[in-house]
Amino acid sequence: MPHVGLDGLNSAAAFHPGPVQLFVRDFQSRVTPNETQRNTLIVAGVYFIVIAILWHVPFLNRILYPFKLLTVGFHEMSHAFVGVLTCASIHSIELDPDEGGATSMSGGIAWLTLPAGYLGSSFIGAALIACGFDTNASKVASLVLAVFFLFTLWWARKNLLSWVLILGMSGLIVAFWFIAEGVALRYLVLFIGVMSCMYVLWDVVDDTLARKINTSDASEFARICGCCPSRVWGFIWLIIAFCFFAAGILVGLVAFKVSRRETDVFFRA
Repeated sequence: MPHVGLDGLNSAAAFHPGPVQLFVRDFQSRVTPNETQRNTLIVAGVYFIVIAILWHVPFLNRILYPFKLLTVGFHEMSHAFVGVLTCASIHSIELDPDEGGATSMSGGIAWLTLPAGYLGSSFIGAALIACGFDTNASKVASLVLAVFFLFTLWWARKNLLSWVLILGMSGLIVAFWFIAEGVALRYLVLFIGVMSCMYVLWDVVDDTLARKINTSDASEFARICGCCPSRVWGFIWLIIAFCFFAAGILVGLVAFKVSRRETDVFFRA
């Protein structure tokens, strides 16, 4: 039997990595962005900075107003959909000009429907960020949003602001669908996704941790559960929202290794 020294064993181990090493290498290769994905990440970063600046600048913050209302719509729509899944009866959805909203329902499971607003809109934002890495995925996401819009219009049929917002956003999505072979739509979907995730993070901090309002979904959830104060639930929801944000980027990097052709088409148009 031939003798294998320690150096030989080390050499063999080096040439034959274990399952963990293979998984780490595969994961690193999958999340390493190609050139187009790097451009998408840069654009998302610019969105983040611009939104953060415009958020606090008087007059200029009105630019974000319709997108803030859209995120409020995602929040209320998430309440309603989880309510439907838990056998609740949805009576109405309302948006108001002060960037507030309300979902009226009876029945359902409160400890699922209450956190669904923040977490649902955060999940929607993360999904839109992931789809923002690919044009075809952005088109699919737009069609899914159209279905959500139809349900929301039905539940909010008596709320004029909801009609104006959804019809305006639908027109914007349709217009961007045909610009640069749909690549412009990808950047719009990416913007809405970043905006939605940022709004959720800000809203959770504002409503639950800073407690600038007397009541919130977290305070009502704390009242029902009785085990933790609302700030604890707000902090937990904030961590989950951050995880959704990060997951949206990772899924986009792994699932959509798009080519440079899309970027070329966009800048030639």
